[in-house]
Amino acid sequence: MSLLACTQLPPISHIGNTPLIRLRKVTEGVPARVAIYAKAEHLNPSGSVKDRTALQIIVEAIRSGDLHEGKTLIDSTSGNTGISYAMIGAALGIAVEIAMPENASEERKQTLQSYGARLTLTDPELGSDGAQCYVRDKLAEDADGYFYADQYNNDANWRAHYAGTGQEIIDQTQGRISHFVAGVGTTGTFVGVTRRLKTYRDGIVCAALQPEDPHHVLKGLRHMETALIPGIYDPTLSDLDLRCSDEEAYDMTRRLAREEGLLVGISSGANVAASIRLARQLTEGVIVTILCDSGNRYLSQSFWV
Repeated sequence: MSLLACTQLPPISHIGNTPLIRLRKVTEGVPARVAIYAKAEHLNPSGSVKDRTALQIIVEAIRSGDLHEGKTLIDSTSGNTGISYAMIGAALGIAVEIAMPENASEERKQTLQSYGARLTLTDPELGSDGAQCYVRDKLAEDADGYFYADQYNNDANWRAHYAGTGQEIIDQTQGRISHFVAGVGTTGTFVGVTRRLKTYRDGIVCAALQPEDPHHVLKGLRHMETALIPGIYDPTLSDLDLRCSDEEAYDMTRRLAREEGLLVGISSGANVAASIRLARQLTEGVIVTILCDSGNRYLSQSFWV
């Protein structure tokens, strides 16, 4: 069976088509005619929205011939995309090598190794930018045996969300969406969904969320003024610039687990907290945001207490 045919088999075939959940208990103070929905991307097979990105990148690379038997997929990550590569790589028989900051959660490191990926830990002070530089240096030494997935600059990243996540949101809200809120990391989710929504209907407000502090701990999100800007990012797509502090994200992450029964990660908490702040400024509307990954990747962190 070809590699492309194998992408139609479980667990890969179960990527996407995630539920859209209305939040009701954490939304106090929100006007009655404003609804907030969360796209439950933590329910993807490996536990995050990045399954969509990784699958699109791998499928396009197989089709083009850039990825084939004997080549190792390599990329940098803050954790989630690497786990998605590793899960899909295990299912397809593709070797995966990942560079990730050393201060990533132990759950992320263990998950990558459990899927059989080769893991290199990079300087935590340099964050995901440092991991990206490590991969580029390694490719400069020996490029022939690798396929560089390059999630920050690969258009397959945002295309996954244009065709998948964005269209699903339109269908699940029956076209009623008025606002979209998403954190920016690689920026693929925000760029892809926003492009699809703006193609669908004029007037949908799309808000890009980033950490308030350049020294934030919101893994997977980027403080755009101080970080390497992904090549796929288009700043003209954003209608609103929203910010979130670490503590605000921590608090909402705890509340989502304890009040909504949604065990998700801190970037999800940031997305929901920012969506609620936005909702309080409206009189009516349908806001959709993203639950990016599972809270199981953060259980060793102290903010739960």
